[in-house]
Amino acid sequence: MAVSDLKKYKLRTRLSLAYIFLALFLVALISILSNVFLEKHFQDYIIKQQATKNMDIASLISQQYNDADNSWRKTVVENIGINALEQGLIVKVKDKPGNIIWDATVHNSGLCNQMITHMSQNMASRYPRFAGGYKVNSYPLKHGAKLVGNVEIGYYGPFYYNDNDLAFINALNKILGMAATFSLLLALLLGALTAKRFSAPISSAVEAARDISRGHYNHRITDISNTTEIDELTSTVNDLAEGLGKQEKLRRRLTANVAHELRTPLATLQSHMEAMIDGIWEPDSSRLKSCHEEIMRLNRLVGDLENLARYESEDPVIRRENFDLSELTRHIIKNYEAEFANKDIVLDFQGGVSPVHADRDKISQVIVNLLSNALKYTAAGGSVIITVAHDQAQAILKIRDRGIGISSEDLEHIFERLYRVDKSRSRESGGSGIGLAIVKAIIDAHGGRISVSSIINKGTEFTITLPDSHQLPASISEN
Repeated sequence: MAVSDLKKYKLRTRLSLAYIFLALFLVALISILSNVFLEKHFQDYIIKQQATKNMDIASLISQQYNDADNSWRKTVVENIGINALEQGLIVKVKDKPGNIIWDATVHNSGLCNQMITHMSQNMASRYPRFAGGYKVNSYPLKHGAKLVGNVEIGYYGPFYYNDNDLAFINALNKILGMAATFSLLLALLLGALTAKRFSAPISSAVEAARDISRGHYNHRITDISNTTEIDELTSTVNDLAEGLGKQEKLRRRLTANVAHELRTPLATLQSHMEAMIDGIWEPDSSRLKSCHEEIMRLNRLVGDLENLARYESEDPVIRRENFDLSELTRHIIKNYEAEFANKDIVLDFQGGVSPVHADRDKISQVIVNLLSNALKYTAAGGSVIITVAHDQAQAILKIRDRGIGISSEDLEHIFERLYRVDKSRSRESGGSGIGLAIVKAIIDAHGGRISVSSIINKGTEFTITLPDSHQLPASISEN
């Protein structure tokens, strides 16, 4: 048996045992409660029957009084007493002066004692600690409204079971036992099936999580469950694998991009330095200036990476103030008017007052970066349109150009670190591929959103939304 199969078996076994114990507990609890409930009601029924039986006997004996000559039909009274004795009742009838008309103990004392003993044994067999005994209740005998005597009815109380009652109780317990056994077997079967249904997707999730921890991000759980919670678990594990896979690809791409960005200036510096050290080149000002330019290029790259790390930190420093986004945009546009005019690109601004509560310097950097990109990738004769609006307590900034556009393949990676659409990464294209990552980090730090849409050879549009001071999330407090 493989290790994974063994672990699946162990998990399934634990779940099965858990369901079995739960089933045992529930079946036992239901059986005990049912037994107690039914027996308590049966006891109440016996007690009520006993009281009803006593009242009926007293009523029958009262009817045997002859009012004409103030006498008793003793033969009938005796028959009633004998019949009661057969039912476990010991009857003693007295007239009004107290004379005994009929007494079961006189009629058959041995039978009375034997009956009491038998009752005691019946109750002891069912309840070993039953605190019962012989009891006597007295009932007045009335003929109409006239008191003609009384009857004493002795019985084993507070209640007792005769042979038929015991047979009924035992049969009832047997039925309950069979029902409990059937319920237990059914619960065991359902428990095993349920454990199997739960254990399979859980085992798959455990195995997938283990593979993910080892770096196998392509693992996906394909088991389908009818349980919502299990489906959520498998979906979460699959989403985790997909997210980590994407992050791994980004990490590898970042490593390759950093290596690419560093290789060119370092190779240039190395070749220049080796040539000057070997005496092939004279260390004149032009060659030293070239080396200095490469060093400055490396410094800019490191500085951009430091800025990006600072903006993406858990607690970026955002110095908020109230200002008009339209006014800030107009001011930045004035600084770029000459460069756009020299490249024969129309720069148009549209917008009214749009107050925001943000970091002016960092928002300025966002606008500068986007304008620089628009200038860089828009050909002569094109246009760049900037619009600022305020809608539903948020400022909206759009920068749309009529440049070369961005392919759908590159569009999903446009905000990644060191990613550039220009795969050659030539100096003519400019930049290090960090500008848009910084832009996104700044907007995220403000609690805003940035999106981009583009069509090849038709242009690109960046859309930024910034919340005003009343719409800031609690976690984006002013620093």
